[in-house]
Amino acid sequence: MRQFIKRALQKLDEFDMEKGRSFILAASREIELLETVLDSLPRGILVCDTAHNLILANKSARRLLSIVSYEQGRESAWSVIPAEPVAEFLAQMLMAADKAEEREFEVDVNGAQRLLGVSVMPLVQERQVSGSLILVDDITERRAKESRLRRMESLASLTTLAAGVAHEIKNPLGSLSIHAQLIQKAIDAQKKNCTDLHERGCDPDKYFPQVDKYLKVVNDEMDRLNRIVADFLFAVRPMNARLRRGNINALITELAQFVSFELDNARIECALNLADNLPLVNFDPQLMKQMLLNLIKNAIAAMSAGGKISITTEASEGQLRINVADTGTGIPEENLSKIFEPYFTTKDAGSGLGLTVVFKIIKEHNGEINVISREGEGSVFFITLPIPQSGQRLIAFGAEGAA
Repeated sequence: MRQFIKRALQKLDEFDMEKGRSFILAASREIELLETVLDSLPRGILVCDTAHNLILANKSARRLLSIVSYEQGRESAWSVIPAEPVAEFLAQMLMAADKAEEREFEVDVNGAQRLLGVSVMPLVQERQVSGSLILVDDITERRAKESRLRRMESLASLTTLAAGVAHEIKNPLGSLSIHAQLIQKAIDAQKKNCTDLHERGCDPDKYFPQVDKYLKVVNDEMDRLNRIVADFLFAVRPMNARLRRGNINALITELAQFVSFELDNARIECALNLADNLPLVNFDPQLMKQMLLNLIKNAIAAMSAGGKISITTEASEGQLRINVADTGTGIPEENLSKIFEPYFTTKDAGSGLGLTVVFKIIKEHNGEINVISREGEGSVFFITLPIPQSGQRLIAFGAEGAA
């Protein structure tokens, strides 16, 4: 097409009205085709001139960067982008005539948080820099997939040595517990003898409190080790989930009642926003309770001064969604990609397996889990479970009936 236009321009003086009209129509069709191709691409493309003014933005770029409108060739690329981090980055790169490959930014796209990769490179035409080319990719799913793969690899590497290590710890721990009980019985017997001899100057209140204190520390630490080993075994052993069709709302309501006393003591409000007529899904009640309880326990730990936990359910696009939100301290951005990995914890007494167990339970249910968190604002865990085909048909039928 370019060669055709060049030849046509060279013979422009020879054109009559009809030839000129045919030329313009052909060029218009070609431009329309190119615009259609650009707008059909999933990748966002922006083109700037040498003054950094935006001269072209395809449909994907306008959607991903929330560009409402722009005056072609009269407004800088960064001035029409509402997301400040992206706008500042583009201003810096374009003004410095620099290039960058896939810098990552978290932005709001139509009410949903997405991760965008933004690249900047020179636009070269006939060996001359004639502007800048900005490429925008939605890399949310790619990064989530990479993160899930890392988590699964971490779990797989643990499985090979898990049982042996756990039993090596559990066996001597059991022996220690038995002997601690024997020591306690011996001390109790000595207390009785000392009480009988009290009149001869042996005072049990003087000698035994310190021993009882030390023995209590030993027993408490052994209990803690037992819990860590139990969590470890639960995290790495095959779960053998027994899935059966059920109402997730009923399970959540029951669990909320179960933890209500603990939440009241922690000055935490629990709000349930459960969708009506939620379709039945396949789940293991015990594992699902364990998963939700782990998330609630984490939320309680993040709200030492009180706060609010919100649990929401909804169904759409063949998936049932459970959102667990809190108003706690939030998770630092650098830790978000690590929280589901085994042994990662920021707690002094944490085993680092609570969220690993949550991740594994969701995988046993063929579901997905993601999290959005900001320091000082709290966290939201997004859980999706597949709705069986019959449930999807019921939803569709209900929608048609409502229409």
